[in-house]
Amino acid sequence: MISVILITNQEDIKQTLQEQLVLLRSSDCFICSDYASAPDVLYDKRPEIVILHELEDRDKTINLIKYLKEKRIFVNTNIILLVNKYDRDFILNAYDEGIDDYFTISSDPSEMLIRTINCIKKSDNFKEVNNLRYYLSSYGIISPQSGFFSAKFLHEIFEMELVNRKFKNACLLIISPDEEGKKHFSDVKMNFAIKNSIRKCDFVAESAGSKYYLLLDTDISGAVCVFDKIRSLLPENLTVKGGISAVESRKFSDIEKKAMCALNNALLNAQDYSVYAEEQPVADDWLHCGDNEEKSFKFFKSVYCKKLEKVIAPVFYRLQKTYEDKLYNTKIEQFTDEKQCVFKLSNRNNESVLKIVYPGFSKIVVYIFHSGLDSPENREITLPLTKITSKDISKIVEDFIEEFESVLK
Repeated sequence: MISVILITNQEDIKQTLQEQLVLLRSSDCFICSDYASAPDVLYDKRPEIVILHELEDRDKTINLIKYLKEKRIFVNTNIILLVNKYDRDFILNAYDEGIDDYFTISSDPSEMLIRTINCIKKSDNFKEVNNLRYYLSSYGIISPQSGFFSAKFLHEIFEMELVNRKFKNACLLIISPDEEGKKHFSDVKMNFAIKNSIRKCDFVAESAGSKYYLLLDTDISGAVCVFDKIRSLLPENLTVKGGISAVESRKFSDIEKKAMCALNNALLNAQDYSVYAEEQPVADDWLHCGDNEEKSFKFFKSVYCKKLEKVIAPVFYRLQKTYEDKLYNTKIEQFTDEKQCVFKLSNRNNESVLKIVYPGFSKIVVYIFHSGLDSPENREITLPLTKITSKDISKIVEDFIEEFESVLK
């Protein structure tokens, strides 16, 4: 039954509106109340539509709208403002407080009918969404607290969404609190900020480590605007960083790696956010001496130290942060110094070590050792200094991690 309650202090308005308003079914209930009795009547009847006639004291009208929006029991109540004449500022103010529509006393009955039907449709859609949300929560697909997709189904849902929808200029935004933000983290405040910054067409999922994945139906600049809006709604001490990647593939794992790379870059460089960009090949001019310059051990050593600082150490740190939430019950350790660089994985049953050693001059040696194996997985890789790029080192370490996951299970 659709309950329609008219709130007015004028008896003639009740009579006029009741004659003009067309209800859809004989079971639909129309009742009237004055402002003084309105809170009790509304609480008792729990209507789906409230037609609120403006008072001369408009502040009282606005306060009643606020009352309806603040009480959770009226979450599915649609508010139609009935005005004596069109007043742009007052109507906009009422929309800001949460009304769903408006009409005037002189509106044609067909207009009243259309606006009422639209509110009924909105109410029906709300009920349907709530039913679906209840079942999704029951099976753990969405979080009942936040309403976002759960970490357990994140990859599956996003992968399906990329396949089923034709995204144009879409982006993946990953948000994570930085070290300071973790001290003051609040999932309630994060949920509020995100919900008030996105649209219904966007997808949001929770992830381990207090991260949030946002699949946004917008371009890079739009994603930056969303991120800035979220930051503006958070408390000053809840600081977050963002990593953004354009959706250029239907494979979600590829997009995720790029966005995580951008996020780690933002965390490493103390930037608010970072946008992933494919690494452009840069000529290592400083590897080549002039014809009269001697290529000494000291020269190559300085080249290696630069590669260590600019490439190897950031890659090790980024991959540690990326995989520490994905490799369960696994300890990840990494460190670099002038003699060696170590990336180590260990759990209760196995231990794997990737070690980069600089033997001198123009090359490095990568030693890979998985405990308990005497197979091709245990190997040495020799690389010239010119091959020490983020892309090459990342591939070697990620292959090493995949071996640890698959071969040693």
